[in-house]
Amino acid sequence: MFTAIAGVGALANRLGQSVIPFYIVSGMALSEFVLGRLSLPVLGTTYIPESEFIEIGAELGIVFLLFFLGLEFNLDRLLARRRQIGIAGTIDLANFGAGLVLGWLVFGAFLPAFLIAGIVYISSSAVITKSLIDLGWIANDEAEPMLGTLVYEDLFIAVYLAVASAIALGGGDVGAAVVDIGIAIAFIAGLLALVWFGTPAFDRLVETDNREFVALRSIAAVVLVAGGALALGVSEAVAAFFVGMAFASTEYAHEIEALLEPVRDTFAAVFFFWIGLVTDPLLFGGVAALVALAVVVTTPTKFVTGFLAGRAFDLDTKRSTRVALGMTTRGEFSLIIATIAVTAGQAGAFDPAVAQTINAFAVGYVLVMAILGTTLMQYSEPFESIATSWLDGGEGDRL
Repeated sequence: MFTAIAGVGALANRLGQSVIPFYIVSGMALSEFVLGRLSLPVLGTTYIPESEFIEIGAELGIVFLLFFLGLEFNLDRLLARRRQIGIAGTIDLANFGAGLVLGWLVFGAFLPAFLIAGIVYISSSAVITKSLIDLGWIANDEAEPMLGTLVYEDLFIAVYLAVASAIALGGGDVGAAVVDIGIAIAFIAGLLALVWFGTPAFDRLVETDNREFVALRSIAAVVLVAGGALALGVSEAVAAFFVGMAFASTEYAHEIEALLEPVRDTFAAVFFFWIGLVTDPLLFGGVAALVALAVVVTTPTKFVTGFLAGRAFDLDTKRSTRVALGMTTRGEFSLIIATIAVTAGQAGAFDPAVAQTINAFAVGYVLVMAILGTTLMQYSEPFESIATSWLDGGEGDRL
């Protein structure tokens, strides 16, 4: 796995391309669904299995990417921009509505439509954060509305996952849904309190001249809290984000960032490789039309809501266009929702065939949107020029 990741990463770098699509495609090529279906000379049938190590490594990739997102977005900055984040995030909810309509038109039932809505709504915090870092946008003005909208989405999806799980797995048990939502909200409130009051404790935790201890204690804190979140049925990504915000307020934020950057990049690569590894390209044939329809419908809606999010932060046309392009990527949360669909189908909440269709759709949709989103961000200049010429030029003509 690591040999493959290093090899395709070097190739992507040589070609001047984003590494993310290369990691995903390499995972797919070496999976049981592609390489495992071939019989090679001497070797016979061989492939890289989805081992527990790879699965946990992928999960750690999400945790560390969101931890670094929190390091860039401390609580004071979050509160100072709460009005703009609220506006941008509320506008972004239009994508959930578009997904709900699309799901209802295709499946004609509430639960499948509700799951489709979540899949097409949530942008990928992991992929977008990685792209912002790789492109050097993380310190630019366009990063703030993107990160702010991701914060809003992650908080929304934490409650959404509780509701979706309770409805899909609990047979529509309203009481179970209320309990799960209460646990999610209480945990998030506890994390906010930890960030607000816990800065001195986090300072003392990493107050040492030993760089090894700084790294180990930081990793211990974020993995422990993320694991606690998972145990309670709350998103580990949301928990990691809040731990990052807690460390962002300490004197050691920059040192932690420098020490853990290689750790983040290593496990992030495993995460993207894992997406490909669990993707069976033969499943795409039956859902290709649905994936194409969703891409055609939801890409423009993300463009519009992303652009308006940039405007909510008073950005110009060029930088608002970058926000629009960047927010198109979907990823890890969509795959989590897909697993809920499969489990619900097995539990008899709805037709298992529909559940498998939703799962195949989610995988295909995420793969297409991850590649499309990173490509659009990398080659944003033509879109920036068109938007500037059309919007700013048109405005100038009217004036």
